Amino acid sequence: MKRIPAIASLMTPFPYSVDVSEPASKAEAAMAEHEIHHLPVTDGGTLVGVVSERDLRPVLHPNRRDEEPRDPPVRDVCVREAFIVELSEPLDQVLMEMAEGRFDSALVVKRGKLAGIFTVSDACRAFGEFLREQVRSSGGDDAA
Repeated sequence: MKRIPAIASLMTPFPYSVDVSEPASKAEAAMAEHEIHHLPVTDGGTLVGVVSERDLRPVLHPNRRDEEPRDPPVRDVCVREAFIVELSEPLDQVLMEMAEGRFDSALVVKRGKLAGIFTVSDACRAFGEFLREQVRSSGGDDAA
């Protein structure tokens, strides 16, 4: 019988992070450099939240002409109520909670310390690979 894997098997281990005191522009630059959309946020090494491109965009690149761009510290734009799960949490439970809570990412910890990150993009990629494997093992993708 197959077992549902733990989130550890699909997370991105040892993710980049940003400190709450850093300017938002530094978080944006790190995301661009590493081609990622979410950054765990720490305060003196302690995990405190997550920041995404979506959080930064309206502050650093406002749509309105009368609004000046700002560069506040990450603490002012990050999400403090981030979805945090243990390394051993079953993948199905994480996926269901992400869907129900409409979370874009899960911060993965091991005994309270940041161990990885799992995003909606990771979930989509894994599901796509799962579907391809199902088709290969069933002998093709012929329509009924």
